[in-house]
Amino acid sequence: MKQEKELKEKFRQLYGADARLYRAPGRVNLIGEHTDYNDGYVMPAAIGFSTWVALSPRDDRQLSIYSENFSESIIIDLSQLSIEARRARAGTQWSDYVGGVALILEQAGYRLRGANMLISGEVPIGSGLSSSAAIEVSTGYALLETAGYTVDRVQLATLCQRAENEYVGIRCGIMDQFISCNGKEGHALLLDCRSLDYRLLPLAQSGMGEDSQPGDVRLVVCNTMVKHQLASSEYNRRRAECEAGVEHFARFIPGVRALRDVAPDDLERFGTGLPDVIYRRCRHVITENARAIKAAAALERGDLNEFGKLMGESHRSLRDDYEVSCDELDLMVDLASQIEGVYGSRMMGGGFGGCTINLVEPESVEYFERTVAAGYQQATGHIPEIYICTAAAGAGRVSD
Repeated sequence: MKQEKELKEKFRQLYGADARLYRAPGRVNLIGEHTDYNDGYVMPAAIGFSTWVALSPRDDRQLSIYSENFSESIIIDLSQLSIEARRARAGTQWSDYVGGVALILEQAGYRLRGANMLISGEVPIGSGLSSSAAIEVSTGYALLETAGYTVDRVQLATLCQRAENEYVGIRCGIMDQFISCNGKEGHALLLDCRSLDYRLLPLAQSGMGEDSQPGDVRLVVCNTMVKHQLASSEYNRRRAECEAGVEHFARFIPGVRALRDVAPDDLERFGTGLPDVIYRRCRHVITENARAIKAAAALERGDLNEFGKLMGESHRSLRDDYEVSCDELDLMVDLASQIEGVYGSRMMGGGFGGCTINLVEPESVEYFERTVAAGYQQATGHIPEIYICTAAAGAGRVSD
């Protein structure tokens, strides 16, 4: 409530008007890493760090936007937006995420209104918690409602992904925007990245007593504060290696369009002719998809211990088969795995630095935070950032 009041007051100071408030959350991914661009399964959860948009409509076709995070103002003319103009300009600006969403919405047939906007983000930028999807979804949701449209959350997610792909120029998958639109408090979400079918899964341990509720677990993100330079080039290489695997299996298995279509038995039967590196890349993706399905079943029966074991298997596969971990991530996972009350730990995201995700009992969070921070700093000299999260609801209007 304090933040809402402060944003509304800031908006009145900037624009001399009252505002509607909208928010969209960042996310963590519990399991299912490097599977999205292979048409596989992912299991994200929305978190309680959001990007907020305060907005009032205008009578023209201009977006007058102030970013609280960057202390910058910009005016976007909706009638002048084009992908060609964006590509003619080098670099990426925060406003590209807003302009890109507005353009893609208009191309999809939504006639938008001009608006005065104040954007305030609490998702740590560059942390791997998807601040980009949060600004895209909060902006898209606010612009659609202001123009009088009913928001289709699945369609909004796909349009926001298109904006990032086509306008911003980042080849992201659908996961980040999808969970920002469709998250539910106390739940993770198993998403089929091909069909966009999904189901919500409670994040709670069974047998915790009559007072236990979904969400009786903390999602703790540990930021290593390092990002190795080879991350982007290696990411593109992994995609190419997966595509090479698909070409191989398609010669033996009818209908294979992605590694999603290859079962573990198929890997053993038809994978012997692959180069070792390609085989191991395929093995990670194929077994990670299987782990995501098993993890969903574990959550449905409230078995966080089994879920944690699958997280550990995921990390080892990412480290050994996909080779996207690094010493700092491995250290974070090792430190976490020694602490009582930790169900599971693994690296999260593209790899080569960034963050780990940890499932931790609420009573153990304070000790976890203190112990992991001290151990990591002693070993590396880096002071980590640790974010304590719970699974939160997806995007929506907060108030009029």
